[in-house]
Amino acid sequence: MSPVDPFDDASTARAVIDERGLVVRWGAGARRLLGFEAAEIVGRPAATLLADAEQLAPPPGPRWSGGLDLRHRDGRTLSVRLLALRRPPEGNPAGWQVVVPPDDAELRPSDGALTTAALAQSPCPMLVCDGELRLRWLNERMVGMIDLPVEKVTGLRITDIGVRKDNQDLEDLLSEVLTTGQPRDVETYLRPSGLDHSSAFLTRLAPLTDASGQVRGVCLTGHDFTQHYLARERLRLVNEASVRVGTTLDVTRTAQELADVFVPALADLVSIDLLDLQEYGGEPPPRLSAPIALRRAAHGSVTPGTPEALLKPGQTEHYPAGSPQADSLVAGRTIVASVSELAQWLSWHKARADRVKEYGIHSTMAVPMRARGLTLGVAVLTRFRRPDPFTADDVLLAEEITTRAAVCIDNARRFSRERETALALQRSLLPRSLPHTAAVDAASRYLPAARAGVGGDWFDVIPLSGMRVAMVVGDVVGHGIQASATMGRLRTAVRTLADIDLAPDELLTHLDDLVVRLSAESGSDGTGEVGATCLYAVYDPVSRRCTLARAGHPPPVVLPPGGEPQQVELPAGPPLGLGGLPFESTELELREGSVLSFFTDGLIETRERDVDASHRLLCDALSRHVDSLDETCDRILHALLPPGGAPDDVALLLARTRGLPAARVATWHIPADPALVAPIRKQVVEQLDTWELQEAAFTAELVVSELVTNAIRYGAHPIRLRLIHDESTLICEVSDTSHTAPHLRRAKTWDEGGRGLLLVAQLTQRWGSRHTGEGKTIWAEIGLLEED
Repeated sequence: MSPVDPFDDASTARAVIDERGLVVRWGAGARRLLGFEAAEIVGRPAATLLADAEQLAPPPGPRWSGGLDLRHRDGRTLSVRLLALRRPPEGNPAGWQVVVPPDDAELRPSDGALTTAALAQSPCPMLVCDGELRLRWLNERMVGMIDLPVEKVTGLRITDIGVRKDNQDLEDLLSEVLTTGQPRDVETYLRPSGLDHSSAFLTRLAPLTDASGQVRGVCLTGHDFTQHYLARERLRLVNEASVRVGTTLDVTRTAQELADVFVPALADLVSIDLLDLQEYGGEPPPRLSAPIALRRAAHGSVTPGTPEALLKPGQTEHYPAGSPQADSLVAGRTIVASVSELAQWLSWHKARADRVKEYGIHSTMAVPMRARGLTLGVAVLTRFRRPDPFTADDVLLAEEITTRAAVCIDNARRFSRERETALALQRSLLPRSLPHTAAVDAASRYLPAARAGVGGDWFDVIPLSGMRVAMVVGDVVGHGIQASATMGRLRTAVRTLADIDLAPDELLTHLDDLVVRLSAESGSDGTGEVGATCLYAVYDPVSRRCTLARAGHPPPVVLPPGGEPQQVELPAGPPLGLGGLPFESTELELREGSVLSFFTDGLIETRERDVDASHRLLCDALSRHVDSLDETCDRILHALLPPGGAPDDVALLLARTRGLPAARVATWHIPADPALVAPIRKQVVEQLDTWELQEAAFTAELVVSELVTNAIRYGAHPIRLRLIHDESTLICEVSDTSHTAPHLRRAKTWDEGGRGLLLVAQLTQRWGSRHTGEGKTIWAEIGLLEED
């Protein structure tokens, strides 16, 4: 039907006057009102239509209304109410549009049928209650919602026609409006008895007053804004999911957060099933085919105390073709199905079919979880309490939330995989067990960070020559595989440098140079600089002295036997990697049975307390005497670390010192006379007889003879011979003040000498040299035969 030109409406007089005051358009209503035909008036001045030309004045503003006296064609004067509107210039002649509204009598039907029909047939539900809150009038829309005829509810209260909480809440609001006389606006989302779906209403409750202003009743008018409400709820749910899902880098917890968002906002029952990656080689495959192995990651329900789910988190099931899980994953799209459409699949699984029948499950939706081109699993949403089936909008909402959650789950999966890899690398690079030495009893612990991942903390116990032992604790800056790999390189370097018996401060200087080079190498490919801290200590059980140096690392705590724990005063030293700065060492004398505590900063630095408070806790835990160092380690970690784990990785090393009895050490000062070597050999044999080590006498005699002869011939005086032995080893040491170290070489056939060190190397377990402040020491270890 084509639109009707309003100028053809005879009930309303319309005319258009241009800026010059000329009539440019004349409607049928104007012709009926004043009797002029369009041909007679168009083009003439509008002032000729006025009974009094002085009444005409340019109206101010864009609109003007008022009364004018107009001249009829037959000479009569007509008083009219006139409305003038300034016409916009776009697409219209500039000027004014003048309208004279029709008489009221022409508009008002005598019986009021139009108004009555409008109220009764309004799409907005309406009702009227009197002063006693009894229903006095309902329109057709409200009757349909209540699903009761008017004659059965008229005179009843809202709570008489329904016992749900919604009815009581509505009556309370009606009573409040009736009492206060103030209108109320209320949003509700409910499923009325007369509708087959839930709807949202914006309800206006207004008081009804009489002529004197006294409140006589209440009027309720509802506006159905279901689509707007659902759109708003969908947006709210998406925003809520962005906040609630992915709070951690834990796959299981992220899956549970997704389930919690879906229930009860979108479904009554939700299961989150992820691909069992062990079935697919550890990585999601590019394509899937049924049957598909899925592992239950999370579950959610509106009735958490009722076990609707057949699988518990962690259990795996193979889903065949025809199941919504497998079909959605193979097709790569969301599948919505009713129970009748799943009859064949349910017939294969009796327990599942019984569960569906028991709870009245009627609709299910399987949404694939995909991120970065990989399929991670499926979210299955089910409804049994909510009668509405899933709609297309529900599908879009579920896909939006699932897609966001899938990215979080993939991030958590990648983080977990990298963490496991770094942790495996870290543990492979750390000592599997600490060596048993005659110098110390040791125990250790390593804990990766609870959230940041595996770092570069490490510890080590390194046996040295002369029954001595080196203890080291270090911390590489950063986390992840890069930090673990750097830690492994530094630990290897420390062991290599310790093997050549460098003093602690010299060892840290060489290690600093290595970190500078590593930092330069890593900076070339943009991975960042390398930084580390380290504490290195060497303990000698013969002298019971310990030499320590540190590079920016926390100082150790020592617990003397029967005393109080105290922090070792030790120069801080710069962190490794700065280059060119010196390190200083400190020497302590330790009583036998002293406990040294080495640790990384992850043990004492937390946001909950300052370092001093952590030191007090450490000393308190250390001071509680327990024979087992392992129990002491556990007590320290329990006292200092929060229940959820440390924010940074932690390395802890405890060492209880031993002392070698003086009876197990024999020392001789050697004169500078080669002829006296034989008497020295004899004294050595006698000492071995005293120690009941006759089985090692022959080897020891040869080794002592060679080392002493070399020292007399090539070394500098004074010369000292020392024998040290424990249960399994006899150590021969020859010291002199020369800094020239011997080198093992293979003698040629015609050489008269040069075979001594080769003989020593063949007869002993190991041999070597170490530089001291006074010169050097050549040492050799002879293994003692174990008695049967």
